[in-house]
Amino acid sequence: MTHKQRMLAVLRGEPTDVMPWAPRLDLWYAANHRAGTLPPQYAGATLRDITDDLDVGYHAIIPQFKDLRNPADDLHRALGIYNLWTMPCRTRLHNVEVTAERQGDETRVTYRTPLGTVTTAVVYDEAMRAAGISITHISEHAIKDVTDYAAVGYLFENAEVLPNPTGYAEFADYVGDRGIAAGFLSLAASPMHLLQRELMPMELFFYELHDHPEAVAACAASIGSYYERMFDVCAGSPVEVFLLGANYDAGVTFRPFFTEHITPWLKAFADRLHAAGKYLLTHTDGENAGLLDCYLESGIDIADSICPAPMTKLTFKEVRDHFGSRITIMGGIPSVCLLRDSMPDREFEAYLDRFFSDLDSGDRLILGISDTTPPAADFERLKSIGQRVRAFGAGPVKKGNRRE
Repeated sequence: MTHKQRMLAVLRGEPTDVMPWAPRLDLWYAANHRAGTLPPQYAGATLRDITDDLDVGYHAIIPQFKDLRNPADDLHRALGIYNLWTMPCRTRLHNVEVTAERQGDETRVTYRTPLGTVTTAVVYDEAMRAAGISITHISEHAIKDVTDYAAVGYLFENAEVLPNPTGYAEFADYVGDRGIAAGFLSLAASPMHLLQRELMPMELFFYELHDHPEAVAACAASIGSYYERMFDVCAGSPVEVFLLGANYDAGVTFRPFFTEHITPWLKAFADRLHAAGKYLLTHTDGENAGLLDCYLESGIDIADSICPAPMTKLTFKEVRDHFGSRITIMGGIPSVCLLRDSMPDREFEAYLDRFFSDLDSGDRLILGISDTTPPAADFERLKSIGQRVRAFGAGPVKKGNRRE
């Protein structure tokens, strides 16, 4: 079986010849390639070359956020609107005057609408580049106070969503049978989630939700019209697995908030995708204590980047037992396992012993590193995990499938 065949088989609840193993290596590669510190045998190699040589799956879930047609396609990042070449869709703003000014590592964007002017700024500095990070940091949010809601809502109401079949097809061809080429849509799973994580500072969001709930809800409704258009365009595309939403945490996307503002949107998109034989993935790399039932209720198919203890409260076994056969996990090995300063050799081997001992089977699991392989990772440890995977095999497949 190819790596992609194994991953898709796991999603369908079917047996595989060996458990899929697809460590996320993009940040590790970018940082070490830039610093000239890749393992000597990989000097001049691409990331795809390295995954081929290791015979591991190509983790093509989180996109490269600098994979653009031109610099202008990065302008709306602070709105949570992405125009990456690898995406299955692209967005065009209408009826608004947009101006951008780049000064050093900062880009400022001004949006002049009939309902007011909105300004944003993002930073992409040398420290971020050196760490392999490709997404910019928002240094000035679009919403500063209640007077900005109307203009921000206007931007989303006038945002046209267009298919991007050529760009996504090139991406999928590049990944090939090495893995699943996820169709990235947004890091925010819903309009309210977008307001919380992208459009204003976190503390301001909760104050506004308390002080101006009607204005927040009206803005969310305007953003919702954009999400609906995005779903319409993407549901009919050839993409097999979509990524919607990321970076949940029990402290900020706590269960009542998740249930009211995130679950309905994930569930609605999941239902549309399932009707077309497609799958929904969401990036779950935060503190998940109290959120596991939310994921089940949302109808998602893949919980990407599940990061267990010692980095969070829940053990991997607790998460896996809770999901049963209803959600496939991607990830599972916490990134600290690859850092000698964080986990000495003896602890590392003991951790792997416990981890693989707790796996009664390899079903509903695409093993990976959560959230990602850090730049300072011990490369020999990465290879050691691969050896454990091959020795483990696949194991029996449990009965049960979400669509049975």
